[in-house]
Amino acid sequence: MNLLPSLMPMLDAVRERFEDRLDAVVAPRANEVYFHAHPDLVAGFCAYLYKAWDARLTGVFADDAVAEAGVFHLYYVYTLDAAGGFFILRVPVPPNRPEFTSLTNAVHAVNWQEREIQDMFGLKLIGHPNARRCALHDDWPEVHPLRKDFDLRAPMPPFQGERHKFRQVEGDGVFQVPVGPVHAGVIEPGHFLFSVAGEPVLYLQLRLFYTHKGTEKLFESLPITHGVRLAESISGDSSFAHATAFCHAVERACEVDAPPRARALRTVCLELERLYNHIGDIGAICTDVAFATANMHAMRLKDRVMRLNEHLTGNRLLKGMARLGGVRFDWAEDQLEPLRRLPGQLRPEFDSLMELIADSTGTRDRLERTGTLKPETARNFGVVGIAGRASGFNHDLRRDIPHAFYDQTQFKVPVFTEGDVLRRLEVRRVEVGESLSIIRQTLERLPAGPVFVPIDEVPAGRVALGYVEGWRGEIYHWIRTAPGNRLARCKIKDPSLQNWPALSEAILGNIIPDFPVVNKSFNLSYSGTDR
Repeated sequence: MNLLPSLMPMLDAVRERFEDRLDAVVAPRANEVYFHAHPDLVAGFCAYLYKAWDARLTGVFADDAVAEAGVFHLYYVYTLDAAGGFFILRVPVPPNRPEFTSLTNAVHAVNWQEREIQDMFGLKLIGHPNARRCALHDDWPEVHPLRKDFDLRAPMPPFQGERHKFRQVEGDGVFQVPVGPVHAGVIEPGHFLFSVAGEPVLYLQLRLFYTHKGTEKLFESLPITHGVRLAESISGDSSFAHATAFCHAVERACEVDAPPRARALRTVCLELERLYNHIGDIGAICTDVAFATANMHAMRLKDRVMRLNEHLTGNRLLKGMARLGGVRFDWAEDQLEPLRRLPGQLRPEFDSLMELIADSTGTRDRLERTGTLKPETARNFGVVGIAGRASGFNHDLRRDIPHAFYDQTQFKVPVFTEGDVLRRLEVRRVEVGESLSIIRQTLERLPAGPVFVPIDEVPAGRVALGYVEGWRGEIYHWIRTAPGNRLARCKIKDPSLQNWPALSEAILGNIIPDFPVVNKSFNLSYSGTDR
């Protein structure tokens, strides 16, 4: 077992702790260990990893392996940031007893993920505090789309039954204000129901998954090589990050490493994606507090980065650059020259924008202590990325479990504890500077050589976890391969799925007019959540 030395003490401790209760321990990669066990072990395994090793339960999902193994499998993915790896617990669920015990009361972070399993696979939740539908809306009949016997092209019969009912909040002077699901803009649909007493918000209920596209099911119907383009469509503003996470998973399944130059170019693209999104978000936050001048400056800088994206890849959103085994294009010297000039040219103008914002006392007054997400709440909800780091979450896959070329660069991860809109803006401010530094360092160390290795045939029966620290937070793609260069399962985890429930906590005690700026400071993806 060629395991990372940092993981060995943890593996030995888990084996000693649970002894004969583990059916098998498999380590297909140096930082990815699978434990096969009975469902009775789930709660104890989770509690032990949390208390003994400060692990995070970052993913819970199911896989229909009835044809091969006679059971469904549940997977519990634990991230061990300090050791740079993942422990993954796999437990069987027999088809004649399709149910599993919820962990949500102990680990609120898995609330939506468990309910999604119930919707998509028909595995009944036991002990969940709110086991209503989540991913499937009320006009879906009683079907389970991620089971293998579900026909993707089958017409759905008309729905017959009770529609979704929001919880009623009652009391003197309390009333409810619906917002959405259709909004006055180009954003995707989401329903927000505010319960207010006067102006302060008492309770916010979210209803998403209006744009569910069946993406995970579509992966099963495509050749693996076509999956890159599908991954690019999961969340448009994270097209390169999602495509890279998918490629990373396939490469790990094939035991192939992208060449050094390809990893360096991937890193540059990931940071360009971070740059244009962070700068755009800073401007949008200013717009939501009526500081239009700052937004105009931000949009000008964002467009500069996006024009550079097009110069390098042919697409402003970096689509078409990712490929299995590396990247699709190399960059000639005339393309690299404007990229080398970017840090020196963009940084002074960006600093000028941030000074403009800092000098606006009215803007600071609207942002400070608005939409506060306390660190303990963020921890309970498993909040990651920008929102997490603004609320004390000192983790970043680029630093803790390096991928691409990040192990060759030095950068700072900004962490604050106040958890308000101002600190979420500050995380973006610091990360813009760090992204420019990462790009400069990567270009200084840019290796020569090929930009991809060919991947012609993917072996069947393998599992692998691909991961990327996208600009919004952690992105995971887990795959199980099938014969014929196909996938039996592709699980997608966008950071927005993790962070949306925390928005209901951050808005409490604020007023409805502050919701747009609080929402924008999180800037979560409807499409990435809905898939």
